[in-house]
Amino acid sequence: MMTKKQKEKTFNIIITVFACVSAVLFLMPTVLTIANSFMTSTEISANYGAMLSNMTSDQKTFISDNVNLKFIPDKVTFEQYKNVLFKSPDYLLKFWNSVILTVPITLFQIAVAIITSYGFSRYPNKIKSIIFFVYIILMIMPYQVTLVPNFLVADKLGFLDDTGKAGIDSFFSGLGLKPDSIISLKQRLAIILPGIFSPFSVFLLTKVMKRIPKSYIEAAKLDGASEWQIMTRIHLPLCKGAVISVTMLVFIDYWNMVEQPLILMKDSDLHPLSVFLSQINTGDIGLAFAVGVVYMIPTILMFLYGEDYLVEGITASGGLKG
Repeated sequence: MMTKKQKEKTFNIIITVFACVSAVLFLMPTVLTIANSFMTSTEISANYGAMLSNMTSDQKTFISDNVNLKFIPDKVTFEQYKNVLFKSPDYLLKFWNSVILTVPITLFQIAVAIITSYGFSRYPNKIKSIIFFVYIILMIMPYQVTLVPNFLVADKLGFLDDTGKAGIDSFFSGLGLKPDSIISLKQRLAIILPGIFSPFSVFLLTKVMKRIPKSYIEAAKLDGASEWQIMTRIHLPLCKGAVISVTMLVFIDYWNMVEQPLILMKDSDLHPLSVFLSQINTGDIGLAFAVGVVYMIPTILMFLYGEDYLVEGITASGGLKG
């Protein structure tokens, strides 16, 4: 009969094996994508030809031929990356479309969330509690539920029309923008504006800021600190980990958005790379692997930089009392 110590050792071994297998399965698609991006088109066709031909066929059949999942190319080539970076400007255009949409949403959403969360945490009352409860309701709703109201509001503002409302167009014309630039800007604003006021960041940062001891604030007020100084010199430094972790989560969320551009953008030239990836045909599957790697680089770099802050922020927000 096994002793208690042996049972614990056996349990730890089982958990370790399970974790290792789960990690391998989780990383396999990423590693496979990176490896295939360095393969030649001929090798990719030889490995996945049966599957690709079945994808393009009108009648789907059982694939009797073997599909080779290779993690080491027979011949390493950078031809796919040359095509993506130098010969196919559409891919880079879509990449920069993703940047143009994601970066403003992330920066302004965090700025709005910091100010709003500071107000919720510093001066709680019944009205603010009700408003915060509404934030929670909006946060737990799937985005598809709020997509229709966002569409209607954007349509009323004239962001979805080529002509739009006279006031909107005249305002942008007064800034010196040309008609084509106005149309592009309005379609991007239809996505950026709802993203800026997303409740997700407000909820997490409010929970973290409520954790700050009131003695710090009282000491700062005795020293003559203003509200702005309390927010920037006390709240922000103490919430640095949470702010960085929320920034990462917001960036990754909107970097991978698909529904918003498909519904709110009529011009496909403005679509981000996340939408364009699904439109690559099977004849360009080699390019799809290379584009997928390029698409992963910003999120991977952000995760490697802020991994510690991400864990710290999630731990802090998860163990708070509201």
